[in-house]
Amino acid sequence: MAFFHALQINENVCEGCSHCMRVCPTEAIRVRDGRAHINENRCIDCGNCFIACPHKAVFVKQDDFEEIFKYPCRVALIPAVFLGQFKNDISVSRIYAILNEIGFQHVIETEITAPIFTEAKNRSEREDNTKPLISSFCPAIVRLIQVKFPGLVENIIPIKAPLDITAMYIRRKLEKEGWRPEDIGVFYVTPCAAKIAAVKSPVGEERSLVDGVINMDSLYNRVYKKIKEQGHDYKEVKLPIAQLTSDSILTSLTNGERRLSVSEHSLSIDGIDNAIEFLEKVENEEIKGVDFLELRACDQSCPGGILTYNNRFLTCERMFNRARYVAGKERRGELTRAKEVEDERDYLLDNISVDEVEPRSISLDPDISKALEKMNRIKELERQLPQIDCGICGAPSCDALAEDIVCNGCKLSDCIFIQRNMEAHKTQKVEESLKSMENIWGYEKIENFIKNK
Repeated sequence: MAFFHALQINENVCEGCSHCMRVCPTEAIRVRDGRAHINENRCIDCGNCFIACPHKAVFVKQDDFEEIFKYPCRVALIPAVFLGQFKNDISVSRIYAILNEIGFQHVIETEITAPIFTEAKNRSEREDNTKPLISSFCPAIVRLIQVKFPGLVENIIPIKAPLDITAMYIRRKLEKEGWRPEDIGVFYVTPCAAKIAAVKSPVGEERSLVDGVINMDSLYNRVYKKIKEQGHDYKEVKLPIAQLTSDSILTSLTNGERRLSVSEHSLSIDGIDNAIEFLEKVENEEIKGVDFLELRACDQSCPGGILTYNNRFLTCERMFNRARYVAGKERRGELTRAKEVEDERDYLLDNISVDEVEPRSISLDPDISKALEKMNRIKELERQLPQIDCGICGAPSCDALAEDIVCNGCKLSDCIFIQRNMEAHKTQKVEESLKSMENIWGYEKIENFIKNK
């Protein structure tokens, strides 16, 4: 099954500057004909290219907000990090009320089922002998392992993330109330591109129970506009639903899972580069004695998602403030428990598993003997290339160029150092070198450079 990708490149805006190519953790981007192109088999929707692009050529696809009105029963699944985008003086109940006003009949936080997720995860930690077990919470990490560390896919705990558990819960609840399944529209408010991809083409499941995805920054703007229109005339109303526990509020933050882990030795690592560095050590068996890994692609985890609106550190602080407030209510016995969720505990646990995660095959060739031949050829080319990873060839590294030569029809002379050497030995004309650079960086860019010089 093909990956769906939320991250797209607007070729009319792209300048082919290679900023995105240099920061892609899976070497999924190449520059050809003066524009960046994404290899869909390698992209994990981490968002590094979105952040790095100085021309705003990388954009994130989302569902049109008006799509929600196709459904008679409309549900907003909001993560706690969405509420953390707002200042402390804007109450949770006020945000809920505005979401109801703009079209959602039901608003529910995805972390309401976090205790179910934690119970299933901890059960796996106790019963599974595979070490280290890796959380399935972050979809960018799951895809990273599929693409870059296929030997570790068996380490991923095969259970649904809280987002999917909550979607399963709310659908069951509404169907019990008499709604037809096709009349229920469940929409997730996402802080990142990877969760869009996870909804559109889920790993380990045929389809998601979520019908659409709304980017967090765009929904924040809608809600905040309403808040400004209300001014000080707003009358506070009591939340009609159970609130999250203090632990659930913190689930999406770094250490959110680890702090509730039953494993004696566990680690929390955030940031895609940090995760890659550590997974390389795990793959090389340099790490011993770690039972559980909580890996998140974004700095500070979900508050650092590319579709959040506010500073990730301020968001974390607001979420901690909310957790401390709720913890006080818990101590005083004032918290309204999510009894309806607890009543569905057995059903949710029985349906929480997903199929085992499969590696994302990036085979050199379906024929093993031909694949080995290509691998040997790639290694031979790597020895010929300068190994300085300058990127002038339109590939992010010399090793990537070697693979492109063998698999994608690129030429050894795409390397600027090889070009200069061939020109010096009169085996290639300067005009041929220029033509090669035009194929990579585009005719106009090369011509403009020559004219300006």
